[in-house]
Amino acid sequence: CEHVQVWDVSVERQVQIKGSDASRLVQWMTPRDISPAQDDQCFYMPLCDEQGKLINDPIGIKVDEDTWWLSIADSDVILWAKGLAVGKGFDVEIIEPDVWPVAVQGPKAETLMQRVFGDEVTAIRFFRYKRLAFKGHHFIVARSGWSKQGGFEIYVDDAAIGQELWDELFRAGEDLQVGHGCPNLIERIESGLLSFGTDMTYEHTPLQCGLDKYCHLDKNIGSMSLDALRKQKAEGVPSRLVGVAIPGLSELPESPSVLVNGLLAGEITSQCLSGKYDAWLGLVMMDSEAITTAKNQPDSLHLHVGNNDFSGFCVELPFAFDTMQLEARHSTESL
Repeated sequence: CEHVQVWDVSVERQVQIKGSDASRLVQWMTPRDISPAQDDQCFYMPLCDEQGKLINDPIGIKVDEDTWWLSIADSDVILWAKGLAVGKGFDVEIIEPDVWPVAVQGPKAETLMQRVFGDEVTAIRFFRYKRLAFKGHHFIVARSGWSKQGGFEIYVDDAAIGQELWDELFRAGEDLQVGHGCPNLIERIESGLLSFGTDMTYEHTPLQCGLDKYCHLDKNIGSMSLDALRKQKAEGVPSRLVGVAIPGLSELPESPSVLVNGLLAGEITSQCLSGKYDAWLGLVMMDSEAITTAKNQPDSLHLHVGNNDFSGFCVELPFAFDTMQLEARHSTESL
C-alpha cells in the first residue's frame, strides 16, 4: 500500500472476559506473563492448552481492571474459555460483545486518523489504545493491525455511528487516495506475519512457531501450558517455522517441496512470488535437524518443482533480505 486503506475486519470477533477473576483466567490460557498489562495496553498472546499446543494467537486488550477482550479472527475460543472458567470455578462472565473492528492501514494512516479523531491519535503508542470521540461516541482506537505498513484498529461498538465513521474515513481521505483494502498475502509473508490455521495449527506449540519471546517459562505464572512448554524446550523442538527464499523464480510453482540433501525437509505452509525481492518466498515448518544442515551447508537446500531443483536460502523469520543479498526493487501493491 502506498497511501492508506480502510479494512472491514468485523470478522475479528472479541471474546469478552469480565469479572474479578478475568486476569486469572486469561493468564491460565496463555504462557505470556500478563501481569504488567495496563488498562490502555494490547498484548499479543499465544493461547495454549495443557500440552502446550496452540489454540489461537489473539490480541489481548485490557479494557479495564476486570475486563479483557481477546480479539480473534477464527476458532471457537469463547467455548474453550467458558469450559475453563467452569472447570476452574473462576468468577467471570464470558460473552461475545457487539464489536466490529475497522482497520486503517498504510503510510498515510495517521494523517487520515488525525483528520477524523483529532491530534490525540498521534500520542497513541504501538500496541496501546485510547478512547477517542467521534460524533459524541468514544471508540477504542489502537495502534495495531495485521500489516507492517503501520496503522490503527478502531473497535466499533455502535453500528449506526460506525456507518457514519466509515463514510467519514473515505470523505476525509479522498485527497490521500484512500481505498478499500484487506490483508495482503505477499506483504504478510515478506514481513513474516503468521496466520493461525495456516502456518500454525492445533498441532504446534509456540516454541515451534518462533513465539518464544511470548512464553515466559522462567516465571511462576498460573498458566496451564508451562510444564509442557518447559519440557519441550529442555528436550528440543522437533520442527520449527523458518523462511525459505528462492531467487529468480518467475512463476508460482505447483506442488513445490523443500529438500535438504535430497530429502523432504518439511511442510510449506504459505508461499508467494515477491516482485519486490524477485524471489519465491515460503514459510516452512521444517525439521530441526534439516534447519541446522541447511544453514551450515547452504548448497544443500533446494525447492523441488516437477523435475527441477532450485537452490535458495533458509533463514529465521522475519526474512532478513539483506543477508541474502535480495534488494527491494519496488513497493508491493496490496490486493
